[in-house]
Amino acid sequence: MQKTILHISKYYHPYIGGIETLVKSMAEGLTEYRNIVICFATDGKDTVDIINGVTVYRVKVNLSIMSQDVAIGYYRTLKKLIAEYKPQYAHVHCPNPYVYPLVLKAIHPDTKLILHWHSDILSKGIVYRLVKPFESAILKRADLIVTTSPNYIHPSSPIYQYKGKTSVVQSGIVLDNFNLKDGDERRITEIKSQYGNKPIVFLFGRHIPYKGIDWLMKIEKQVKSDCQFIIAGSGPLTKELMKKNTSSRITFTGKLSTDDLRCYIHAADIFSFTSNTKAEALGLALAEAMYCRCTPIVFHLEGSGVNWVSIKDQTGLEIPLGDISGYAKAIDNLLNNHSLRKKLAEAAHQRVIDMFTEQKSVSIMKAIYEQL
Repeated sequence: MQKTILHISKYYHPYIGGIETLVKSMAEGLTEYRNIVICFATDGKDTVDIINGVTVYRVKVNLSIMSQDVAIGYYRTLKKLIAEYKPQYAHVHCPNPYVYPLVLKAIHPDTKLILHWHSDILSKGIVYRLVKPFESAILKRADLIVTTSPNYIHPSSPIYQYKGKTSVVQSGIVLDNFNLKDGDERRITEIKSQYGNKPIVFLFGRHIPYKGIDWLMKIEKQVKSDCQFIIAGSGPLTKELMKKNTSSRITFTGKLSTDDLRCYIHAADIFSFTSNTKAEALGLALAEAMYCRCTPIVFHLEGSGVNWVSIKDQTGLEIPLGDISGYAKAIDNLLNNHSLRKKLAEAAHQRVIDMFTEQKSVSIMKAIYEQL
């Protein structure tokens, strides 16, 4: 009889996000099992979809508190799915603290509980103090904790005391999304020409505090090389950042299409990954840039997987956290040392192939399910 995995995620495809991409990869890749997903709806209503053979139950959200969705009907739907499908495994993607007490109350004692620990809750205010007992309870109940890098099994994380039941399953990218397609070479040439065929320092991602985009704007002022800084993406800080920008070398492109983003990465020389807190737990954007041979420069983030994705002086450069001058010098160094930049870029490309693909993630997870 085919066993069932109940994937418990905040959102699901077609919602785009790092966690959601991984959940989709797992649900579609673990083909030996029947895969059911429960998540929050993004359109204000309860729905049931079948996407590539995966049944997805979306629960209407009633309100959101501190970026955490609350759905009154969630427990009722969860109980219904457990009664109907009798899952042997519940795979919870964290953080999602609202569902922790509901899962603990609803699942059968014999159900294997897997926590996929994408990130700690870094805010330690009153809301976290209310959540912490449920977080502690679900960590204790878990049969297995999965984290995305060995670096995250760190004394600063609540999973550290459970390291004896913690395994590493790195997130992966879909390589074909970043392989050159017909017409890309022409588009890449257009992008380079648009910026005067000068070297390009590129950053893309959500414009939120921990991405360090304001730090990059400070870094740019100290870079001596003749180059262009391109910042793609959007977010709550976009207007503020654009208003602060006084440099003609910095361009904000807004959100790019999937095809245009791929071409911009291939057109760029350096990927400026300025994330500056452990909220950046791994950095799939970093892996995407590395695969496209866009040489990365990162900050050292204690307890983050960023410095496991890119290895210092092997696949890119790594700068002490907050060292703005050192980061600027690293950009100048790479732009003036083509052989070093190429050497790091090739090593970065190969590391992603070896370690950070969708297929790699799914194959490791398959082995873990077999052991369970």
